[in-house]
Amino acid sequence: MTVWEEVRAFLTDPATWSGPDSIPARLWEHLWISVVAVVIAAILVLPLAVWLGHIRRGSGVASTVVNIGRALPSFGILAISFLILVQLGAGVGEPWAVLVALIALAAPPLFTNTVTGIQSVEASTVEAARGMGLTGKEVLSRVEIPLSTPLVVEGLRIATVQVIATATLGALVAWGGLGRYIVDGFARQDMGRLIVGAVLVGLLAVLAELGLGALQRASAPKGARRGDIGNPAQRSTV
Repeated sequence: MTVWEEVRAFLTDPATWSGPDSIPARLWEHLWISVVAVVIAAILVLPLAVWLGHIRRGSGVASTVVNIGRALPSFGILAISFLILVQLGAGVGEPWAVLVALIALAAPPLFTNTVTGIQSVEASTVEAARGMGLTGKEVLSRVEIPLSTPLVVEGLRIATVQVIATATLGALVAWGGLGRYIVDGFARQDMGRLIVGAVLVGLLAVLAELGLGALQRASAPKGARRGDIGNPAQRSTV
């Protein structure tokens, strides 16, 4: 049987489309853990990033601390989290270890892009807003955040695409998601299952890239082109 025949056989198998190991079920697992990881990372780091960007000090130390997560390999974080959580009583196959690793992966681009975006708003623009009588909170909400939004969304795009791709590692610690097809495909020498899993992960990452890229362009203030806002801020810091 050729590789393409194996792919066709897998796609025409009724179990591929219904049941706990079906494409809809695995796709849902992959999506929800990716979304939850990015949302939790955003909740954890964005308030601090916005505040540090606004006051324009202390961001270097905080960024160094957060970026430790980027220096560590995702699989290493996953393995350590898995061992610790199992010792604490978590069951094998539960998603918590995967979630910890994905949050650590998503935090650095969200944090760094947000701090850089807000700090890169021209000082003259901020002073002009203050001269018009805006308070510090109003300057942040009506000037700094709107002007930095494209770069913040860029951080979200980078984090989301990385998380979607890395979530496949969850299958290595007995969790599900689309990575289950890749790991099981290797184990069973089932190239059809493996290829379908890899293609689905790739398509999901591409759709996230395109969708959030469109959101990034739409979030730019009217009349602003990419590169006009804050100069260096529009270059990804990741």
